[in-house]
Amino acid sequence: MSAGAVFQEALRALRQHGLPEEAERDILAALEAGRPGPLALLYAAGTEAGLGREVLLRRAAGLFFCACAANLADDLADGECTYLARPQREGPGVQFALQSLCFATLARAELPAPVLTEAAGAMVTAAGLQALEVRTDTWTAPRFKQVAEGIAGAQWALYLRVLWEGTALAERAEAAGRNLGVAAHVAEDIRSGDARFHGMSEQDRREVVSWARAAAEAVRQEGLQCLDAVLRTVEPVLASV
Repeated sequence: MSAGAVFQEALRALRQHGLPEEAERDILAALEAGRPGPLALLYAAGTEAGLGREVLLRRAAGLFFCACAANLADDLADGECTYLARPQREGPGVQFALQSLCFATLARAELPAPVLTEAAGAMVTAAGLQALEVRTDTWTAPRFKQVAEGIAGAQWALYLRVLWEGTALAERAEAAGRNLGVAAHVAEDIRSGDARFHGMSEQDRREVVSWARAAAEAVRQEGLQCLDAVLRTVEPVLASV
């Protein structure tokens, strides 16, 4: 129910703008493609931080828009956008709308302007690292870690920074989010058989796994139930290689 509540908040935010039916349908397809994604974790992390329900849902919905924009960008780059009829024609506009919906929603979520500025900067960093990802044919441990930190680490540091603003957990957001993003990113590449990980030399794979395990342990040391729930899916994958 918690993930569903955030998704419904995102739908309400979308429908406030009175977009043409075609535009709303395309954006909804991208939202469904990004589901469940971070929905449950965003809700759980906001709840554990003590956020009120209205602020929690708005912040989480805004961040979900951001996650879906990033997911769409990745799918367009990889030729895996199967949820839009004409991805190259329709995808850029949908991504633009999702990113705009992110800020339109977060602007109503009791966030100081400096936090929104930080969020925008983190999004620029993540997008910039995708430029390296799509140009990399031969992966090494240093390049893998650079991209993982810039994409997954920076994104989750951003999500928790925005979500936990004004709470007792705010100062822990950047480190917890960065470590969580790194550990989850490596685990997902292992689980999915991604060539980004599996195409590296054995030595580089060992280096990356060791790095990810250290990140997971740092997350565990935070002692937060919402993050421990993620580790229960991440750590067995990291332990399997």
